[in-house]
Amino acid sequence: MRSCSNCLLPETAEATTFDSQGTCSVCKQIEYKEEKVDWVDRRRQLDELVMLYKDKGLYDCIVPFSGGKDSTYQLWYIVRELKLKPLVVRFDHGFYRPTLEKNNKRTFKLLGVDVVQFTPSWHVVRELMLESLKRRGDFCWHCHTGIYAHTMQVALRYSTPLLFWGESLAEYQSFYTYEEMEEVDEKRFNRAMNLGMTSDDMYEFLNGRVSKRDLYPFSYPPRKELRALGCRSVCLGNYIKWDTRKQVNIIKDELGWEGEQVEGIPPEFDYEKIECHMQGVRDYLKFIKRGFGRTNHLANIEIRNGRMTRENGEELEKKYDGKRPVSLDIFLEYLHLTEEEFLEIAMEHQVDPHRFQPNNIEDSKKMPDMDKWDRTKVPWPHRPSTKIGG
Repeated sequence: MRSCSNCLLPETAEATTFDSQGTCSVCKQIEYKEEKVDWVDRRRQLDELVMLYKDKGLYDCIVPFSGGKDSTYQLWYIVRELKLKPLVVRFDHGFYRPTLEKNNKRTFKLLGVDVVQFTPSWHVVRELMLESLKRRGDFCWHCHTGIYAHTMQVALRYSTPLLFWGESLAEYQSFYTYEEMEEVDEKRFNRAMNLGMTSDDMYEFLNGRVSKRDLYPFSYPPRKELRALGCRSVCLGNYIKWDTRKQVNIIKDELGWEGEQVEGIPPEFDYEKIECHMQGVRDYLKFIKRGFGRTNHLANIEIRNGRMTRENGEELEKKYDGKRPVSLDIFLEYLHLTEEEFLEIAMEHQVDPHRFQPNNIEDSKKMPDMDKWDRTKVPWPHRPSTKIGG
């Protein structure tokens, strides 16, 4: 399987191209970010944007917030550096870990912010998880869509037109480049977030098992309403130079933010994706479908930033990517699946030329907080078939 001549990104990565020297489009984007972007001018543009909205309503802006490294840094930056009063919006996808919750309470107190949290019905969520897994090999549709659509709904509800998200997609993928001032709008939502399925699609797919009003949190608001509000939904990472390592050091020093072990990730990356106890399953699915996992992604970031050699990245990838996560047992309980059913579904979504070899998979290590993860047994008497349309 072909991979980038500079980093380790393979040809199976979504929305990726390679130039004549074999360098991937993401590496070229980071090269542009480092050499061509005028970050002083971008910060000037940010200051001008902020002045249009500051002190104009109940809140200056909205900050979507999980409590992971990126959203914690963007909230810190908006409060401490930009001196804004944000409304923090949390969409609880159902899998927050104990360390994350502790971090969040500390962060909210230290920064002195107002917080709104929404948690959708578990009965609806698991229907969406199973349907999304079957159709796209990705069970996170409810999370992808809920975080974005529900946050935009809150902006309308509180008449707050300015929203700040984290890094640009150009940092890790090629849906956008750093030459563009990417807006987090409906176009981006449909291109990169909802897996090509709207809430109306889901309503049809679920065949009456979930009502239309139950899908409201996952429905992007009408464009007409967002235009009337004068909505601007932007990436902070288009205005300030994004560097995860440096930003983690800031939030650890300023907010006492704590990292955590994550399945399938080297311990030195204890800041990556600590917000979800299903992250190991998500990365395992990616490995089954595309032949690379989270360690590949992290090594690529370090290689592009000159902090790791390609050879060292390859060693880490071989050691950590592709392990069967212990959390898969919990996931199978959630969706009332057997492992054979899970693998059959996942392998239907493999991307050429990758071919997954299930008999060669090792087990990962159990996470230290796993005994605290929710395992409430909820009956599902009419669970649908694992086949599409079933």
